[in-house]
Amino acid sequence: MLTKSAAKKFFIIGTVVCSGCFVLLTVDTISRVPKQTNADKITPQVIHGKDLWDHNNCMGCHTIMGEGAYYAPELTKVYERRGEVFIKSMLKDPASMYPGQRKMQQYNFTDEEINSLVAFLKWVGEVDLNGFPAKPDMGPAAAKAATMTLSQIPTPTRPVVYDQVCVACHALQGQGGVVGPALDGVGTRRAHDYLVSWLRDPLAVKADSKMPKLPLTDEQIQELASFLSSQK
Repeated sequence: MLTKSAAKKFFIIGTVVCSGCFVLLTVDTISRVPKQTNADKITPQVIHGKDLWDHNNCMGCHTIMGEGAYYAPELTKVYERRGEVFIKSMLKDPASMYPGQRKMQQYNFTDEEINSLVAFLKWVGEVDLNGFPAKPDMGPAAAKAATMTLSQIPTPTRPVVYDQVCVACHALQGQGGVVGPALDGVGTRRAHDYLVSWLRDPLAVKADSKMPKLPLTDEQIQELASFLSSQK
């Protein structure tokens, strides 16, 4: 059993050691912040995007870095998950992306503002958050929808933009959205040139089309048309 003086000494030494460890850990954490947050990549455009995010109260519906509401999708890794084309299209005209379904407000952002928001979301997605948020486990849901995942479809030319944009509205092999028609066998129904024209400007091909004109590059259009032509 410790004497009164020994107990006092033990308490003081323990407090000093623990306090020293706390200070050292705090200093170490703070020193890691610039690298983990990619502080050198915080450009004026990223700052402008953050200002737009705050000014328009995006956190009133969305969650980012664990903060915000849960009414709309979590956006910490949205750039990695959806890509630039999808984000720009969604910010440009939310209603056209999910006709009659999405409830995102039309903010009438300018192209400059959209580019700034995309830059901000890209920076957020590259911040090292020690594994947060965890990648969703889509296994059980996918098993109910199809026997194969999109990554298992034997088409090596499947473009990245397909997984980021097209899958949000269209299904293939039982996986994907239900807003647009399923794309199984689309290569037997539509010629390559038709698909190119459609991807370039759906409304020019069909005036009452519900598919929006996506900001796709010519290279992305050709990749998608070739991929879709192979779905027979």
